[in-house]
Amino acid sequence: MPTLSNVNTSDIRSAIELGCKTMSSVFNADDSDIPFFASEVLPNPQLSFSSVHSESHVPGRHLNALLTAEDVAGITIDEEVIEKHSNAAFFSYSGSAPLPLNRDDLTGPLINFNEHNIREGFHALFALVKYRGSERADEIAKAGIAFLLELWKPENGWDWDRLESEFGLRASRDHTFITGIARAIGPLVKYYTATQHGPALELALILASKATDEFFLPDGTYDRKKFGTHTHSTTCVMSSLAQLADITSDISLLKRVKTFYDNGLWEIRDEIGWVIESSNDKSPPDRGECNNTGDIVETALIIGKYGYPEYFQDAERITRGHLLPAQLRDNSFIPEIPNPSLKNGLHDLANRHLGAFGFPAPYGHRPKGLERISFNMDIVGGSVASLCEVLRDSAVTMERGHMVNMMFDRQSEFLHLEAASDNTGLIATPIRSGPLWIRLPSWVDRTKLRVNGNAKFQIIKGYILIAEPNLAEPVEITYPASESEIVLHHRTREIRARLQGDTVVSMDNFGAELTFFPPIND
Repeated sequence: MPTLSNVNTSDIRSAIELGCKTMSSVFNADDSDIPFFASEVLPNPQLSFSSVHSESHVPGRHLNALLTAEDVAGITIDEEVIEKHSNAAFFSYSGSAPLPLNRDDLTGPLINFNEHNIREGFHALFALVKYRGSERADEIAKAGIAFLLELWKPENGWDWDRLESEFGLRASRDHTFITGIARAIGPLVKYYTATQHGPALELALILASKATDEFFLPDGTYDRKKFGTHTHSTTCVMSSLAQLADITSDISLLKRVKTFYDNGLWEIRDEIGWVIESSNDKSPPDRGECNNTGDIVETALIIGKYGYPEYFQDAERITRGHLLPAQLRDNSFIPEIPNPSLKNGLHDLANRHLGAFGFPAPYGHRPKGLERISFNMDIVGGSVASLCEVLRDSAVTMERGHMVNMMFDRQSEFLHLEAASDNTGLIATPIRSGPLWIRLPSWVDRTKLRVNGNAKFQIIKGYILIAEPNLAEPVEITYPASESEIVLHHRTREIRARLQGDTVVSMDNFGAELTFFPPIND
């Protein structure tokens, strides 16, 4: 199977819905329905437990994604699924300290503390507070924030002695600030917006101050020794800082994020938003991670709304060119294996992985030179949550009118959008009165732009403005999708990609299997 079937480049809602189905099938019936973390589909198909990430990591990612999908996309989530993830998250917080903890094995106590998981723990608590009004989650979140303010200080870091002697925890000490507690800024911001709990903002600001004083510097450079080689941590802290800047209206912080986005980020990303999984020199050069791509998109969406529409263009190209195509929608290559002992981690693997996101190359599921293909379950949650933000921000209604920022289908109570699947325009139907602004992609030949044939419009700062659209009357925007070729710059090779508009239609794949796009044939 050199090229996959059913590769999605435009339908965000269906991608979210399929990802939600994946997140609804990850529970380990052999472990009280605690979700699996690790995945492998080739050569040894399995879902498996992690003593570092299962109960502390996956429920947070999935609750954040599932409940946001319910809110933004109107997707119905089985309440039993929410309950199982909630129980797993609460279980992780049931140890000796208000921290997300893990077991060594299925029958062991909660003794493993990895600060890397604090972000995911708060994501679970935030989502349950915001979308389910959970008092239990709220109490744990407040206790966790107070605990962190007491046991972690920006000058000296963790009080490891207390964690280990007083609380009996086995703590991992090998994280940088960025790969550890800094990751929590984002969910702390979300929790604060949902509750107005002052200490949550206090902690987020303390963490952000250290991040900008020591890591995200004014010149926007990326220093992997300081940041750590786990690139998702770098991208999620970048996104977190953007979220904080947004809710506090801190333009200085937003500019700091933008400077990193424009400079250091290019050390690990390419032109379609693929990001290497690890910046370690020995890491496979074409193995990426979809979480990272989602973080970039979320950051671009925030920068874009502060007067930089070109960042919406970057977000749209990344979504069409990599994030959507990288979802597993063709599972025909995943074998069903003998399972005489009826282990749940070996059961129905092809169907349980359908809709997953993992560690793709720019061109396909199997990076060149690698035998193993995996889709760790946490990445499904991260990617779906990012797609929810794309859907939310693709079109928004505000005081100055309807703002269409990206050419995707969107149905809201104020505006209906139907985008052409071949990236050649859209039909916008306003349900509420007000000016209609539609971002015009930079590659559009304006001489070939058509707006309802004879509709009155003007172009202002990269947006088509229709000042007085008629209520419930469709406005159709059409233009040809221009053809272009870009080169993705990677460690060991250059990868050509041909596009129509923002959609990749072919790409170099070096003979790899399970590719998203046909190869370029010169």
